[in-house]
Amino acid sequence: MNSIGDIDSMWLLERLKGLDLLRGFGEWWWEGAPSFLVVCGAVLVQNSRWEAVQASLSNLKTARILSDDDEQSLDNLSKCASIESFITPSGLYRQKSARLIAIARAIVADFGSFGAFRSEVSREWLLAQKGIGKESADSILNYACEREIMVVDRYSYKLLCGLGIEIEEYEELQAWFMDLCDTQRLYGKIKLAKIYARYHGKIVEFSKRKMSLDTLIAH
Repeated sequence: MNSIGDIDSMWLLERLKGLDLLRGFGEWWWEGAPSFLVVCGAVLVQNSRWEAVQASLSNLKTARILSDDDEQSLDNLSKCASIESFITPSGLYRQKSARLIAIARAIVADFGSFGAFRSEVSREWLLAQKGIGKESADSILNYACEREIMVVDRYSYKLLCGLGIEIEEYEELQAWFMDLCDTQRLYGKIKLAKIYARYHGKIVEFSKRKMSLDTLIAH
């Protein structure tokens, strides 16, 4: 096995990439990215399984609250009094209904459109919204707004722990993963935001499939 000193973020990314974990997924891994659907998904997925989130999003689409038109979806959601009945599969539906509608209204009030939100929103603005923590904020920035920031989560933490590196603080863990060099060798001219998105996706898929760390080390 490589010594801890040999393991860095580029080493891990290269080995994860070699496992072809994202076959069948979209370019950004997150379903619907980059779009307003990501904002909704980032709230709905809290304390829930992604399969349940998909059911809730499907309900919202059937109800014609969400669609392929980001601006229309934002406008529709901002005008809703409640979406509780549509998002019950995701759990905490009263809380999530109130928070999603509040975020939609805040986007309209502060930015005027989803396009302007994507260009102008800051991490600080997102973190000031009720129900948006660091992981949710970074998910929105990366997967909805195409910003050069990587989401880290419990999968990221546990994977590094398994490799003998324990970093508990979110920003420090994030900095470790974002410390990449020579990405062009692996990805050509693909933009860094998408590389971060796919890197996070690879970690999630590797972890969800309960693959052995030996698969990485031996690759």
